[in-house]
Amino acid sequence: MTFTTPPKTAAWRHLDARDGFEVAYFQPSDDGLRVEGCTTAVEEGETWIVGYAIELDASWTTRGARITGRSASGFRHLVLEADGAGHWLVDGAPAPHLDGCLDVDLESSAMTNAFPVHRMGLRVGDRSPAPAAYVRATDLSVERLEQDYVRVADEDSRQRYDYSALVFDFACLLVYDESGLVLDYPEIAVRAA
Repeated sequence: MTFTTPPKTAAWRHLDARDGFEVAYFQPSDDGLRVEGCTTAVEEGETWIVGYAIELDASWTTRGARITGRSASGFRHLVLEADGAGHWLVDGAPAPHLDGCLDVDLESSAMTNAFPVHRMGLRVGDRSPAPAAYVRATDLSVERLEQDYVRVADEDSRQRYDYSALVFDFACLLVYDESGLVLDYPEIAVRAA
């Protein structure tokens, strides 16, 4: 089962880990997809805002991202560039610690978990690592995130994946809609629109 074209817009309500909201807009481009969005939240008493514009190629591999952030500590701006083969520049400087990563994953976003499932095209029972360039919400620092996806049996027209990120000692079942966007991200977010 393949995914349908994403909607023009989608939204998520963040819960448990933080209180907040995310809105994303999807715009097809000649060679892929542009995703623009914003997340606002309160987490452990700290407020933050993260805005993003992410460029994906036709295989849903991240090719670039412009990210802005605002918290009580100030305003930040970040530019990520990727060659599609696992090599990255962070604000124009080589980032060898990200070698092999094909996706950007924003700590602030439920939407970015769509990228690896689209790109990997796993069949039921398949497992794949999906290391990502992980961008923190409060300071926009970039680190490598080792994560793993296992596609489990579909439920109606919804694909489901066992997801884990060992560094956070976190695992859950992610449920995706027909377009491959997260509907339910336990302890993180639920789809609102």
